[in-house]
Amino acid sequence: MNLRLTLLAAFALLLSLPIASQTCTGNLGENIFTAGDFGSGAANIVTVDPLIAPGFIYQRTPPPNDGFYTITNDMRRWPNTFGGWDAFADNSPDPNGYMMVVNAAFAPGKFYEQQVDDLCENTLYQFTADVRNILRRGNNGLMPNVSFSIDGITRFTSGPIGETQTWNTYGFTFTTDPGQTSVLLALSNNAPGGNGNDLAIDNISFRACGPEARIAGAETLSVCEDGGPATLTAEINGDQYDNPALQWQQSFDDGMTWQDLSGENGMTFDHTGRSSGFYFYRYLLANGDVNLANTKCRVVSNIKTVYVVPKRYEIIDTICTGLTFAVGSSTYSNTGVSLDTLISSLGCDSIVTLRLTVVPDPGIVPTFDLIDPSCSYLNDGSIQLLDVTNGVAPFGYFLDSLSRTIGAVLPGLSEGAYRYRVVDRYGCTASGDVRLMTPNPFQIELGPDQVVSLGESVRLNAGTGDDIMSYVYTPADLVNCTTDCEGVTFFPAENTLLKLLAISPAGCESEDSLRIIVVKDRLVYPPTAFSPNGDGVNDRFTLFAATPNVTALASLRVFDRWGGQVFEGIDLAPNAVGQGWDGQVDTEAAPPGTYTYVAEVVFLDGVVERYSGVVVLVR
Repeated sequence: MNLRLTLLAAFALLLSLPIASQTCTGNLGENIFTAGDFGSGAANIVTVDPLIAPGFIYQRTPPPNDGFYTITNDMRRWPNTFGGWDAFADNSPDPNGYMMVVNAAFAPGKFYEQQVDDLCENTLYQFTADVRNILRRGNNGLMPNVSFSIDGITRFTSGPIGETQTWNTYGFTFTTDPGQTSVLLALSNNAPGGNGNDLAIDNISFRACGPEARIAGAETLSVCEDGGPATLTAEINGDQYDNPALQWQQSFDDGMTWQDLSGENGMTFDHTGRSSGFYFYRYLLANGDVNLANTKCRVVSNIKTVYVVPKRYEIIDTICTGLTFAVGSSTYSNTGVSLDTLISSLGCDSIVTLRLTVVPDPGIVPTFDLIDPSCSYLNDGSIQLLDVTNGVAPFGYFLDSLSRTIGAVLPGLSEGAYRYRVVDRYGCTASGDVRLMTPNPFQIELGPDQVVSLGESVRLNAGTGDDIMSYVYTPADLVNCTTDCEGVTFFPAENTLLKLLAISPAGCESEDSLRIIVVKDRLVYPPTAFSPNGDGVNDRFTLFAATPNVTALASLRVFDRWGGQVFEGIDLAPNAVGQGWDGQVDTEAAPPGTYTYVAEVVFLDGVVERYSGVVVLVR
């Protein structure tokens, strides 16, 4: 590939890339595109189609469908919305301010277009707009990707706008051509519609951008009431304007509105007002007098406050007995009128008249509602100052050195003393301690570890003198008891760690555990002979065992000397003689002699063992 083709390809690639965001580095003018905030109104939805979205349809019943848009002041007031959409108000302090909500069409394309008129030629402007992805976090839908164009040329592309549930401000700067006084602004969505790619737009603005225009020095200039003029000096940093023109302004309503100061167009302005108080100044700056007269071509400096320090002060105050009031280096503690002359750090002379009244301490009495922690280990106590008697409102209330609100409950407190201080309007004070108490600790003790034989019972005691409302044993299937469990017994079959959670009537909890070792003795006692003669003694044959060491005889079979089965018993109870062999074979008395037996014995721990041997039948 030759060099010329390579350069052409690189140039084409650069043209296809989004232009990086640029912001004004100097001062800005007022917003000249007032329609960019979509206005304000009490109605939740604007009923008149604003005709600002080519290719989209205006929808008056929210939420808008794919390819539709709505102008609204608060999505939270809609009767319903789509499942994945977030609900929020417009991005301004005005509760009735409107925003544009767009449900993207299935194909990428333009969704906003407006012409901005009355611009100034050869002027640098900054464009900004607030854009928000409507989807809530975690939906993972298609992300909006917005391009901003001026007169059909893309100036900036936002890139994918994530599901952050926050507004994002995008912007760039551009310069109007010679003779150009209007531009066509368009916003296009580069992503397709469908699952996601829905957005809100607000606060589209155009502002003139000029050099840095400021008034030298700190934001506030303090001068003496009987001093000379206060000079304000304009500083212009930047070479954007080859013919800078200024107009000084003053605000008489704390910066809400501004008025031109006639004839004040120089780099300095002298404040000559001597009445004490605050004065607010700024200046307008443009490139030449013609642009200065056009509100859409000029920028605004910072605001400078001139404070004229009064020469005479009168202080009227009341304090509580025992307190002092300071004026300069003097202190006063008695009712009366005094006069002091002070010199401020600015060198201003000040004459201060103090009219002081001293009142007796009224004996302030605070009333608290104290709720103690319910358990020794919990921080669920609270303190509330209910009322204050005596003294003069308003009252200040401090608990543990922190300011509190009277009537508010301070929760989450543990046992202990808390320092309070209540101060009335005149500084009269009541202070002391309030104390929260807890009951004695609720504790249980199951005792030392135990070693038992299989089938031996374990007796449980919680080892406390406190009342217990409920017992929770773990493992849950070992002990079948939840209330009144003192002295309950159970028969452990395996080594186990038994845990008990006990709950007191106050809801306090205490835990302890008991380790139990089970010795696996197999306590089975087969007889060697029996005599089925009807005398009531040893008339039947069965296996004897300790219970509950043994829980059942799964089977018992008896055989004669030739191997013939003469008896079979299934699922017999241990020591149940009546279920054993009565010495009969098919209703006939079996002959005396030696017989063999085989038995399957089931133990408490579930183990099944086989026992066999001989037994002698005696007649």
